[in-house]
Amino acid sequence: MRENIKALKAAFPHTIPVFTGFTFLGIAYGILMNSKGYGVGWTVLMSLMAFAGSAQYVAITFLTTVFNPVYALLLTIMVNARHLFYGIAMLDKYKDAGKVKPYLIFGLCDETFSIVCSTEPPEGVSRSSFYFFITLLDHSYWVLGSAIGGLLGSMVSFNTKGLSFVLTALFVVIFVGQWKSQQDHKPAVIGVVCSVLCLAIFGSSNFIIPAMLAILAVLTIYHKGYVKDKKLIEEKA
Repeated sequence: MRENIKALKAAFPHTIPVFTGFTFLGIAYGILMNSKGYGVGWTVLMSLMAFAGSAQYVAITFLTTVFNPVYALLLTIMVNARHLFYGIAMLDKYKDAGKVKPYLIFGLCDETFSIVCSTEPPEGVSRSSFYFFITLLDHSYWVLGSAIGGLLGSMVSFNTKGLSFVLTALFVVIFVGQWKSQQDHKPAVIGVVCSVLCLAIFGSSNFIIPAMLAILAVLTIYHKGYVKDKKLIEEKA
């Protein structure tokens, strides 16, 4: 128990920015769900079981129109295709996570991925427990925000026009934060360039998966060149 409390205390400060973002994003999501006739119970259940952020916003459309399972599957894959790459990047960090590993996989979102990639547990804190509480806290913030939004939506009338833009705003904030925290900006530039090119070629409805594949290919080539140059520098030194 003491070890868990220690891990929770170590993880919490890293999740404070996510608490702020997820609370407002969740509130917006809850209000949108309520505006489509879904009460706070359905909203909380969706956030607990799906926890898919942008895909949950997209799912509102699926819930309020004629359901097309094939289209829903393909669109969900496109929206969340980036998680395939997140999972690959987490193979080493999560390999010894033990019984909490399934939850770490389930709860891996953009913000959790960013925190886990950029932080290490302090001395004396279990790595798996540290990552578990980061994931659990981020998940809890999203559920809390969704619940608040669902309750607010049922009590107060809102003009929901433009609320879906909060997700785009969060991605911009995350990108800027990553840009400031990293000295090497080439991967970020590669991501932006590949995305813009694929957007121009494939259109706004179909560019996500091609962009992800292009980013993966270019980053792989870049990484190989980087490793090769590093070895040459080390040999000369």
